[in-house]
Amino acid sequence: MTDGKDERRPAGELEASVLAALWAAGGPRTPGQVQAVLGADLARTTVTTILSRLYDKGVVERQRNGRGYVYFPVQEVQDAHGLTARRMHSELDRDSDRETVLARFVAQLSPADERILRDLLESDGR
Repeated sequence: MTDGKDERRPAGELEASVLAALWAAGGPRTPGQVQAVLGADLARTTVTTILSRLYDKGVVERQRNGRGYVYFPVQEVQDAHGLTARRMHSELDRDSDRETVLARFVAQLSPADERILRDLLESDGR
């Protein structure tokens, strides 16, 4: 028999929930404030751990607030699309042979996605 506290959620799901709470807040939030939004079944220490991991990944920034921190998303990660783009950059940065990684990525694109990418590159990515 398990209760809600014993069931583990995937880390990516928790990160997405924490980020969604920060995006919705519109300003810096403490781990306790984020935890209050997410619900009582999630410990504040868990939220603090997730926020620290997001900080280490460069997805959120933090500022000192008394003995703790307040957290907020970095400018380029203000929504789910920005987060996906940030993850793509992080994966690319993990390999020293960027040309091969990009070539294999492009080779696996669908024709429609390849057209979108070409259009974006021709318009300077805007």
